[in-house]
Parts: sequence; structure tokens; C-alpha cells
Amino acid sequence: MEESMEEEEMLSYEAMMDDQNHNNWEAAADNFRQPPPPPPPLPLPPSSSIQDPGREAPGGQLLAMPVGSVDGKDPKEGLPLGPPPLPEPNGVIMMLKSCDTAAAVTKAASAPTPSSTININTSTSKFLMNVITIEDYKSTYWPKLDGAIDQLLTQSPGDYIPISYEQIYSCVYKCVCQQHSEQMYSDLIKKITSHLERVSKELQASPPDLYIERFNIALGQYMGALQSIVPLFIYMNKFYIETKLNRDLKDDLIKLFTEHVAEKHIYSLMPLLLEAQSTPFQVTPSTMANIVKGLYTLRPEWVQMAPTLFSKFIPNILPPAVESELSEYAAQDQKLQRELIQNGFTRGDQSRKRAGDELAYTSPLVQVPGDTDSNC
Repeated sequence: MEESMEEEEMLSYEAMMDDQNHNNWEAAADNFRQPPPPPPPLPLPPSSSIQDPGREAPGGQLLAMPVGSVDGKDPKEGLPLGPPPLPEPNGVIMMLKSCDTAAAVTKAASAPTPSSTININTSTSKFLMNVITIEDYKSTYWPKLDGAIDQLLTQSPGDYIPISYEQIYSCVYKCVCQQHSEQMYSDLIKKITSHLERVSKELQASPPDLYIERFNIALGQYMGALQSIVPLFIYMNKFYIETKLNRDLKDDLIKLFTEHVAEKHIYSLMPLLLEAQSTPFQVTPSTMANIVKGLYTLRPEWVQMAPTLFSKFIPNILPPAVESELSEYAAQDQKLQRELIQNGFTRGDQSRKRAGDELAYTSPLVQVPGDTDSNC
């Protein structure tokens, strides 16, 4: 009877211990998967158990299994005062731990970091914000260039133009970088062509006595404007006109003045210039020089229309002088001198000297020591 009671107590104790071990094993496995914060330690009587310092669970310290009861009896005679020790980690627990660790490493390596995603999006949006569409060019950039060109073409030499050259150059640079060079070059040519056509119409309506002077103003104003327009569009000239068109912007703009102004007025201008040459100081020498040099720059072939006129302001136009023609040159000089005298100009001492006249000087008589007179 007593033996059967002892066997029942042993079976019940072992069943209870198996349940506790099973629960502790599952809790330990859960701790390996996702360790929770360590729970506070349970208060124990001083003599209840002896802890094993060599065994420690991942979530914190676990209490060791008591080796004996309070009264020194066999453990089967009393209940344990603490949880049983954690069983040795077998292959299942280690496999779960290694799988969880590998999954965490793979997830961390494959998932993009927030900073890299933000940087990519920021750079992409920044690039898209800097794109200049053809609508932006027509509504924002070209109007700025159009206004600046207007002011440069209509300014008088020496005038101050209140425009920002840095802003205009920046507009040209951005448009070239955004592949709008062809459109910008076309707009520039149309703009200047329209201006020159207006200038040509104004010259046609000028009276003959003001024709030469107004042509000189139009030529000087345009050439002065080119000194500012060409540098502003130098980036377009370098990366579009020279590279793709094999031309130069300054040459193209000079050609526009030749075609739309000079060619239309050369046959009216040249007779007036020859007439003004025959009448001294009918036109100021500076005006005559500017026009003749400007015409030679526009088209050197126009020298053949009046070689004598061009030779007075441009060297090496006429062929070199020969000895057989010296008498003819002297006759031309004498004719010019007679015309100057008829117009009220008198000959000075240097002119008489060149003509061969003797210059008489009265030398004072100076007394020198020794009772000797000497001319000094």
C-alpha cells in the first residue's frame, strides 16, 4: 500500500516536472527568437537554493534548480522553490537562432537605408527643377535677352546702359546647356535683321545734305553694339556657331549690316563721298575716315569704285609709286595747293620751304672780345 502511494507520488511529481520543463523550454525558445526585456528577479529565501553562475539565459539570469529541500529530504518529498534550470539547447533551438540571425542580416543588407533613398530622390528632383523647356525659354529667358539687345543696338557711343551683363551671360549659358542654342541663334539673327531693316528705311528718307552724317552714325552705332553683343553670346558662339556651323558670330553680324544696309545704299553714298572729297571740309575728316574704313571692313571689293578716295585713308590701296610718275604726283599737289588758296587758305613758311623759296633770317650783330665782329 505504502509502495503504491509512493509510486503515485513519484508519477505525479515527474508529470509536474515535465510540464514545467516543457513550459520553460518554450519560453527559452521564444527568448531566442525575440528577447523581451529582462523581468525583475523573484525574491527567494536565503537558504532556498544555490544558483549556478555558469548558466545564463539570453533574456537574463535564470534561477537554478534547488538541489535539496529545506529539511534535507529528497527532492521528491517537497516542491521546488524556483523554476527548473534551462535545458541544454538542442539542435532545434540553435537552428531557430541561426535562422533568425541570418534573416535579420539579409533584411538589413537588402533594405535600402532612408538616407540613400532621400539622396537619390533629392538629386533627381533637383535635376528636374533645373530643366529649361522651350516654353520657359520663350517666356522667361529670351525676353531678357531681347530687351538687352534692344538697348545695345540703340545706344549712342559712350552712353551707359543699365543692364546686368552677368545676368545676360548667365541666361545665354543656361540656354546653351539646355540645348536651346539653335533657337537662340535664330532669334538673335531675326532680332538684328529687323533692327537693320528699320535703319535702312530711315536712311532712305534722309535728305542728301544729312545722308553722309546719318550713315556714319548708323555704322558707328552698330559696330559699337557688336563690341558688347558678341562677348555676351560668346558661349553660344564657341559651342554652337563655331562647332556646328563652322562660322563666327561677329562675321555673321557684320554680314547682316552689309546685306541689309550697306549694299542698299552704296550706290547713293559713293557719289556723295566723291563730291565731298572735291570740296575740302564739306564733311569733317573724321566722318570721312570712319565711313571709308567702315566700307572697306564690310566689303574690300568696294575699293574699286573709288580707289583714290580709299587710298587717302587706307594704306597700300594704290600700286607703289614709280619714278616716271613723279611729275604727275607733283602736278596733283600743286593743283591741291591752288584750290586751298582759292578757298582762303594761305601758305605758311613750311609750305614756301617745300616749294623751294629761300627763308631770310636777320642775324643780330654780336660784339665779341678782341674787337672782332662775328655773326652768330
